[in-house]
Amino acid sequence: SCQVPNNIPSTDTDKRTVFSFLEKFFLMCITSINVLRIKILIYKVGGNIMKLYNSMTGRKEEFIPLDGKNVKMYACGITVYDLSHIGHARQAIAYAMVADYLRYRGYNVKYVRNYTDVDDKIIDRANKLGKDPLEFSREQIEETEKDMANLHITDADVKPKASENIENIIEFVQGLIDKGHAYPAENGDVYFNVRSFPGYGKLSHRKVDELLNGVRKDVEEGKHDPIDFALWKAAKPGEISWKSPWGEGRPGWHIECSTMVLKNLGETIDIHGGGKDLIFPHHENEIAQSEALTGKPFAKYWSHCGLIKINGEKMSKSLGNSLSIRDALKKYNYEVIKFVMYSKHYTSDMDLLDKDFALAEKHLYYFYNTIKAMKEFINLYNGNKDGEALEDDISESIIPNFIEVMDDDFNSAAALSNLHSIFKYVNVIMKNAKKNNREKTANTLAKILANVKEVYGILGLFEQEPEKFLTEMKQKYVANLDITEEKIDEMIAKRSEAKKIKDFETADAIRSELDSKGIILNDTVNGTTWNVKALFNID
Repeated sequence: SCQVPNNIPSTDTDKRTVFSFLEKFFLMCITSINVLRIKILIYKVGGNIMKLYNSMTGRKEEFIPLDGKNVKMYACGITVYDLSHIGHARQAIAYAMVADYLRYRGYNVKYVRNYTDVDDKIIDRANKLGKDPLEFSREQIEETEKDMANLHITDADVKPKASENIENIIEFVQGLIDKGHAYPAENGDVYFNVRSFPGYGKLSHRKVDELLNGVRKDVEEGKHDPIDFALWKAAKPGEISWKSPWGEGRPGWHIECSTMVLKNLGETIDIHGGGKDLIFPHHENEIAQSEALTGKPFAKYWSHCGLIKINGEKMSKSLGNSLSIRDALKKYNYEVIKFVMYSKHYTSDMDLLDKDFALAEKHLYYFYNTIKAMKEFINLYNGNKDGEALEDDISESIIPNFIEVMDDDFNSAAALSNLHSIFKYVNVIMKNAKKNNREKTANTLAKILANVKEVYGILGLFEQEPEKFLTEMKQKYVANLDITEEKIDEMIAKRSEAKKIKDFETADAIRSELDSKGIILNDTVNGTTWNVKALFNID
């Protein structure tokens, strides 16, 4: 008897208010209505409230862009002095996910992700290799681009480089000097005057005087205060440099991001992302520089991705546990890497263990096995996602449930968790399909598959052909067993011959021998198939 009013409010704010009230009212008062159907109703009329954790305030906040449906987003990229590692992959995956999901929800996103191609580490590495620093950076960027493409990560809309923004950086620094927030030293360095910006420390929640603890007592030449930081660095002999009003030099690290944000997105942006390790000093310094120059808030929402450890230790080349993206892709399918990254909330730190990747492989193997069976069932009984389906809540719930958890600060871990109940249900209805409802079952499967691909495709999952994924995974696991695929096929053929002549003792012995080697058999009307036992052992 309950009806949604015809005069639905026209503004987003009014809609959020009304639908938030309706959801609470329905859930509390109308117990006879299926909760799921209420969720579907709210999803269809756009009543979900998206929330994003804001590092600045330390809480989740309703996501309301500055300009209607237009979203300006910046994520700090990679300093390209070496091959990109798995921590870079996690951050790139996380913010591509944010951008892709926002687009799915109807926002127009401009996503900028920079490359730092001028830096002390880059110069040092290039000098050791006897290469021009910018040429070395270009080579490293090309390699990073290959790795990101092989991870199938959605590209940023703009990928600016520090070296291509020198004039803009000089103009930005001069603006800070003109406003009294920066000063040039006699040696050609330019420093930001931290005490000139009253809001310094508001992101990292540090007080300026506390920053003096641990700072060297011998102030660098030209610095007025130990806590001031470099905007422009005077060139040292043999270093790459550019002409500036203060002499030959190059930009400091922090100024490049502020400059590239201003150039590509404007004075105030919606979302600024990066790793937790960048909160201080990098992001704190970005805020000081940008807000000192413009007098406006730099970013509305500050988002920080968790850090990665490998088997309990911080990644470090000196410890020999730094896992490059390239090496990870040699060992694991790109969807397996993504699945592992999505299995924890993007803001959480991760301790990557070898067993995490193995578990992800097994989960995806099960899902892809089910998708393969679904496709075969759909094709056999001419399934159509728009055809008459079984009465079920699963197929209708996939999209609203995904939206519900992803609207809650992009909770990919909860989204992955939902997959298990979906595929469990799929296997049950395929197993229990009767002659009189196979067409409805096929239609239901087609609908479920379409809905799964629609939303989990946003995460870059289930993009591959099931047969290809399953074959490659089996080959990987068989390679670790004391048997070859050729030998398995040979033994299955011998077993089939034994069964034909009713030599069941030999047939059972072959099955037992294969089982002891880690191979399981499945007898079907179409013959015997085999699989790797380890792929089904999920602890």
